[in-house]
Amino acid sequence: VQLQASGGGLVQAGDSLRLSCAASARISGYAVAWFRQAPGKEREFVAALGWGANTDYADSVKGRFAISRDNTKNTGYLQMNSLLPGDTAVYFCAVQLLGTDARNPSLYGSWGQGTQVTVSS
Repeated sequence: VQLQASGGGLVQAGDSLRLSCAASARISGYAVAWFRQAPGKEREFVAALGWGANTDYADSVKGRFAISRDNTKNTGYLQMNSLLPGDTAVYFCAVQLLGTDARNPSLYGSWGQGTQVTVSS
């Protein structure tokens, strides 16, 4: 499955963005996840949505971000509200979880190319 992430940009603290992850094939049977990587830091888990609609969020984004999917469009989304400068990173989407730990980036088989999110204070 090929993934195309989009929707990043430069915003001010408190603003919102919605990231999209368009897949080249059906994703209805897969978990969809978002990770991010800031300069000089490791890739970190942001959110995951299981094929059964169960969700998981990193503590740092809980209550501000919402993950969703539209299986008719083979697209996953990450709605990001109340953005903070600490949210600045390249955001990656991933599908095809090859294990049970949705927070482990090494268990995903397909990745998008990343989209830059920059939040100014």
